[in-house]
Amino acid sequence: MILAFSGLLLAVLAVGVAYWLIAPRLPSVAELKNYPMQVPLRVLSADGKLIATFGETRRIPVGIEHVPDRLKHAVLSAEDADFYHHPGVDWHGIARAGWHVVVTGGDKGPGGSTITQQVARNFFLSPEKLYSRKLTEIFIALRIEHELSKDQILELYLNKMFLGHRSYGVAAAAEYYYGKTLDQLSVAECAMIASTFQLPSAVNPINSPKRALARRNWVLGEMLRHDYVTKAVYEQAIAEPNRAYPHEQPIEVDAPYLAEMVRRQVLDRFGNDALTEGYVVWTTVPSGRQQAALEAVRNGLVAYDRRHGWRGPEAHQDLPADAGEADFDRVLSGYGSVSGMQPGLVTASNTKQATVYLSSRESVILDLPAMQWARPHINEDRVGAAPTKVDAVLKRGDIIRLSRDGKGEWQLAQVPAAQAALTSINPEDGSIQALVGGFNFVRSKFNRAVMAARQPGSSFKPYLYSGAFERGFTPASIINDAPLALPDPSRPNGIWTPSNDDDKFAGPMRLREALVQSKNLVSVRLLDAVGVRYMREYATRFGFSQDAIPANLSMALGTASVSPMSMARGYAVFANGGYLVTPYFIHQIDDRSGKAVYVANPARACRNCQERLLDTRPPGPPPADMTPTPANNLAHAGSAGEPAESSSVDGVGEAVLPADVHGGNAPPVLAPRVIDTRNDYLVTSLMKDVILRGTGSAARALGRDDLAGKTGSTNDHRDAWFVGFNGDLSTAVWVGFDDYGSLGRGEFGAKAALPIWMEYTGAVLKGLPSSTLPMPPGISTVLINRNSGLPTAAGDPDGINEMFKVEDVDRLRSQAAQQKEQDQQHAYDIF
Repeated sequence: MILAFSGLLLAVLAVGVAYWLIAPRLPSVAELKNYPMQVPLRVLSADGKLIATFGETRRIPVGIEHVPDRLKHAVLSAEDADFYHHPGVDWHGIARAGWHVVVTGGDKGPGGSTITQQVARNFFLSPEKLYSRKLTEIFIALRIEHELSKDQILELYLNKMFLGHRSYGVAAAAEYYYGKTLDQLSVAECAMIASTFQLPSAVNPINSPKRALARRNWVLGEMLRHDYVTKAVYEQAIAEPNRAYPHEQPIEVDAPYLAEMVRRQVLDRFGNDALTEGYVVWTTVPSGRQQAALEAVRNGLVAYDRRHGWRGPEAHQDLPADAGEADFDRVLSGYGSVSGMQPGLVTASNTKQATVYLSSRESVILDLPAMQWARPHINEDRVGAAPTKVDAVLKRGDIIRLSRDGKGEWQLAQVPAAQAALTSINPEDGSIQALVGGFNFVRSKFNRAVMAARQPGSSFKPYLYSGAFERGFTPASIINDAPLALPDPSRPNGIWTPSNDDDKFAGPMRLREALVQSKNLVSVRLLDAVGVRYMREYATRFGFSQDAIPANLSMALGTASVSPMSMARGYAVFANGGYLVTPYFIHQIDDRSGKAVYVANPARACRNCQERLLDTRPPGPPPADMTPTPANNLAHAGSAGEPAESSSVDGVGEAVLPADVHGGNAPPVLAPRVIDTRNDYLVTSLMKDVILRGTGSAARALGRDDLAGKTGSTNDHRDAWFVGFNGDLSTAVWVGFDDYGSLGRGEFGAKAALPIWMEYTGAVLKGLPSSTLPMPPGISTVLINRNSGLPTAAGDPDGINEMFKVEDVDRLRSQAAQQKEQDQQHAYDIF
């Protein structure tokens, strides 16, 4: 008895000494009461649909009150049946583990850790099997039991533990393995999730289904033994097969280029914590508009690609005569779906049909109508004859693509070689409404919507015309469309001879007609008249850097370096009445609790707000750093009116994160006024004529009276553009090759880019009322002679109406009177 008492006393003394030595180094467990779990960043559309998640972990924190009893019982049966009865440490289990060490000569096998100990280890310690670490774990567990209730401890455990496949916590595991919420899980599924706690990477229902099933059945037996389930429920659960398979969180909006822009901007603002703190980012992009943009870009590129013929299969694999499904699966294993185009292997082919094996393990038949478009590609300008035999197109062993047509029938497909991009913004505040950076993000992550630097061609001309109108030119000014030769030392012959797209010349013509018909030579002469230096400075009013604009007359033909975003931004100036807004795509950021930590307050056109009416500053160049001006104070106005953060973030183009106004109200921020409203109205009227009767006339099919825009093409058809707008939307579309190859003869902006713009614009504006700027004060409509461009009498058979600034009318009437006198004097001289 004395020996036993002495041994117990020594043990207690040893534990006391150990605690005295370790206690100063024990962490505080109080923080566990509000411990923030790592939760990935979520990106949502403006209407709350999921665009993307970013982060290494899958986790959905859930309160203990929302965990069903059957799942609690399954976890307790698997891990710690006496959890609600012991003080945080299972002394019997520790004794068993100690005896195991003694009898095995030091083997640190089973540890006998309780749930509380596992919480201590996972939150504060490493998984190393050291006696000192085990002792520290015990002391921390005892502290946890003192500070937290049993339910609080279990809640931490159920949310913290890794359960395989990047899933942390039971809610994330339920979603990944079964695509269910916790309340939807069956008893068998609860037991399966509980079975993954022990060895989550090695024993889970996907990686090792047999071992996981055996472990699940053991858990069910433990649940029966502890009276958590009845015999009937147990037998039903045992009979349930393993139905687990990967359930990735469903992406509801296909906007990967935008998602990457969001990730970069949020990382820039919050650092690496952005991916683990559970932030929810609300973008400015409505899901319906994004989907319309995506479909328009893909349909437009497929249509272009088919015009230029079949380039052949993606690859070819010689198949043995006795090849079967296992061989076919092996061949297709390296090919995935691309924007709805499924990979397929041709297993048989004759003159009338081909059999194609898909990665979904089904075989489909393609007949000649399913590949009627597949004329052989010769070069960018030529295709061969339409196929008359199936086996002339497809041969056994070809790896090809298939897609479904509008009727759901399979047809031969081909991933386009060309690329396209679309950016659409709200002219009022610059909020991005849709953004597509290429045909497929997985195949090419280069975001052409914001990162491409391409020549805009004739779509740059409206900026030139706006600058000319500021220098006294009018829509009726006469410029000669005639051959031009200018010195250019960079040319082999030292002469630059620009030309029109059709190599024809119309002679003297009014500027309105020159823009409608996209006459290059008129633009060159016009730029020469207003001055290159002036025009480079003037172009900055539309958001362009002078560095992107050439310092020579080629500027008139659109040789600047621009992106679709910068063009949509520039045209937004015409759409909103003359104000330069800055694109942005993050409207609000919430923390994990749903509280806003950032709310955007972008610079706005705000044409009719009181603050704008009180702003009497004349139009002019924007500030060098595009700092928006708070409406109630033209100087800096503190945190509510802080300037937008400069776009130092790579990969987001001109977009910024506007001033933050979360937690309080702030006055509107006024976008700088860069052109006169009347100038805007005149240029817009010219671009409306481009659609009514010019190079963009195909857009009349949309049946709207509020659309304006301009086509653009560059030398050798390397770039095709259409940029257009109404009062609610400014959208730029670009089509081209990444290697600057030619799109092919005849692939002008009206043919390659305009159909994409039309499909998108028609879809998003369907059912919406006409939106266009009203005629501002200071504009007069005057009858002019269509040939001279000067005011004329009412009876003139060549008279047409034209719009002018009121201050130009008297000057033009004076010119008309002088012209009439000169004509009369000439007649008298002849007489």
